[in-house]
Formats: sequence, C-alpha cells, structure tokens
Amino acid sequence: MKKYLFLTLSFLAVLGSQAQEEDCFKKLEDAFTKRGAYTIADDMHRNVIISFFDANGSSCVAGKARVENGLIVSIFLQYKDDTYELLDKKFYNAKKTAPAITNGISEMVFTADGEKFRVVFIDKLKPKAKSYKNANLPDDL
Repeated sequence: MKKYLFLTLSFLAVLGSQAQEEDCFKKLEDAFTKRGAYTIADDMHRNVIISFFDANGSSCVAGKARVENGLIVSIFLQYKDDTYELLDKKFYNAKKTAPAITNGISEMVFTADGEKFRVVFIDKLKPKAKSYKNANLPDDL
C-alpha cells in the first residue's frame, strides 16, 4: 500500500512540475498581449527567455540575443553558472529567413534538427497599469 501511495504521489509531483513548464510561455504571452512591449532596439539583449516547444508543451531557459535591423541574428543560452553558449545551429523562421520580433516576442524559430522555440524580450514588457485607490467615504454622507 505504501508503494502504491508513493508511486501515486511521485506521479502527481511529476505532472505538477510538467504543468508549470507548460505554462511558462503561455504566462509570458498573456502578459505581453495584455500589457504590450516597448520597441526592441538593435543591440545585444542580455535578459531574454527562450521558450522551447515540444509535444509536451514548452520549457523556458534564460539567455541573450543579438538584434540587428529588427531581426534576431544570434542567440546564447545561459547556464546555471551564469556563463553563455552560442546556439551555433542555423536557425530561421517559417520563411527560412531571420526571425522577426512582434510585441516583444519573436516569431516561431526553427533549427535544422527540428527544435522550435520563441525568444521573449522580458525586459521590454510594459509595466502593469496603475489603478486608482478607492476613496473611503464617511458614513454620514
């Protein structure tokens, strides 16, 4: 009985962690859709999120990306020790050209070996809109 309970709890834990990974891009996309993004300038952007997609959903990793003429020309993946490694695979969009950026998120990017991902420029997400504080009116009005 204990083995069955342990296996069930382990399975649920794996499903829970997988569900969090699947949500990573959706959460980002929802935020950018709701709040918008600032223009992505030509430069090396040192705080991007790369969302990889597969049959199980998405998983997000940190990285940096170089933008030239509004297109992504190089991508670096970040390791836990804060070092970066160039993604030296050829990458392109559905039209086999350099991927463009719209509203702070790249179009789908593909590699020759079948990977697909999107680059999210998290630093360019516009802040949440401020809301007014409700006034507390006196009871005798």
